[in-house]
Amino acid sequence: MFGLRFSTLTEQGVAERVVTTHRTAAQGVGAVITPNIQHISLMGHNPALLRACQNAALLTCDGFPLYYYARARGLPATGRVTGRGIVAALLAQPQRLARHRLFMVLDSARTVAAAKAWAARNGLSDVLECYVPDYGFETRPADCATLAQCISQHGTTLLFMGVGAPRSEIFLDQYRQDLPPCWALCIGQALLVAFGLLPQPPRLVLACNLEWLWRIAMEPRRLLRRYVVSAAGFAWAVLKDMTRRG
Repeated sequence: MFGLRFSTLTEQGVAERVVTTHRTAAQGVGAVITPNIQHISLMGHNPALLRACQNAALLTCDGFPLYYYARARGLPATGRVTGRGIVAALLAQPQRLARHRLFMVLDSARTVAAAKAWAARNGLSDVLECYVPDYGFETRPADCATLAQCISQHGTTLLFMGVGAPRSEIFLDQYRQDLPPCWALCIGQALLVAFGLLPQPPRLVLACNLEWLWRIAMEPRRLLRRYVVSAAGFAWAVLKDMTRRG
């Protein structure tokens, strides 16, 4: 589907894989990417993002249009597997996370404070390091090299990339040779939700697959145009994918 290989693991299954295993030097970085319609739309004109997704260790169907298209294709999809769900499953088991060296790339000092408070409550302060890159870091090789060095020096085995798509995915792919062997989760705003800095979508909204509409209502200026453009790009990608099949 779209030239990509999607995992059949559930959210709990991805979390279990990540928390119970350590990547070897031969395996290197194991990127976990949860594509939604924005990813698929961007891949049409962003070859770096396409390569990142092709090189990922685990790809899951996040957005419900992606999931339903997978089902229509007859692919073995077990349901939506979101970054938010994976993060929630991981943070719910701090004793097992203590086996890892955790590194969180975050969007602001406010999120860092929330992350450190969570770590302190769960006895993980000694294994957690946080970093807030400057805006536009992905366009500056020196900034990217500094970030990769910090991740490596910490001895990171579990990396949370919370700076959004496609920055997280492309950084991991382009600097994988400078990074330690680790699981690397591209999870966008999932940590903000997990730490209570963004509200959880109501259950009814999730049950009706209306999370996209709820998010637009929460942040219309930032998200309305993005969703419209992404929906059009996704529709075009589906058409091309079906044509290739035919």
